[in-house]
Amino acid sequence: MIADRFHVTDRVAVVTGAGRGIGAATAVALAQAGADVVISARTESDLASVAGEVERAGRKAAIVPAELSEPGNTEELVTAARETFGRLDIVINNVGGTYPRPFLDTSADFLEEAFRFNVATAHALTRAAVPEMLETGGGSVVNISSVMGRVSGRGFLAYGTAKAALSHYTRLAAYDLAPRIRVNAIAVGSVATSALEVVAGDDSLRHQLESNTPLGRIGEPEEIAASALFLAADAGSYITGKVLEVDGGLQRPNLELGLPDL
Repeated sequence: MIADRFHVTDRVAVVTGAGRGIGAATAVALAQAGADVVISARTESDLASVAGEVERAGRKAAIVPAELSEPGNTEELVTAARETFGRLDIVINNVGGTYPRPFLDTSADFLEEAFRFNVATAHALTRAAVPEMLETGGGSVVNISSVMGRVSGRGFLAYGTAKAALSHYTRLAAYDLAPRIRVNAIAVGSVATSALEVVAGDDSLRHQLESNTPLGRIGEPEEIAASALFLAADAGSYITGKVLEVDGGLQRPNLELGLPDL
């Protein structure tokens, strides 16, 4: 049956940034589709809550609290997958983010930090995971990128540039790792997560986002999770090196964030 292609029964996934938002929703979606999961974020209490949802779905969760702005810490997640579950099939690189800043306040150090958190961490985890994935025949990597990697928005120089790099990293890594490991990304639009609270809590900014989005609303984490599941499962088995745009049709954020003029 075609629905079976969306199952990931008895596979093992690592999900970063899994304490809340897109990461939490994706970890739970994978569990509901049959996977055991290694979940990581800074805050252990958030992870414990997500682990409870995973267990209610009938699967197991291994919790790894970690500061993933340091790429070297990603090896702990691969070790947890191997030691707890004996295999690794799916990697969801969800950790990342950078706050908007005016151009003249965006130092070279700030730009490097954005690259480290959004690109180097994803690479470090993927590189550590590949040998384990090959042990069981291959697997799937899904990178969570952003619409800001392909459109312009004032104040988003560091974030947008880093996410553009992550999207192209996806294409390059897919070539390097084919045919046994697939690598894809999701370019996420405006989604109701804690990172968007400053916007969602401001009626004016929220209205700007909704009016600029053809579907007329902010997305839900579960909608991104469903796309990640599709790419990770056999349903996406003939897809690699692609960036799936899940953004409600958003083409021009054009948010007025109150940043000072030059």
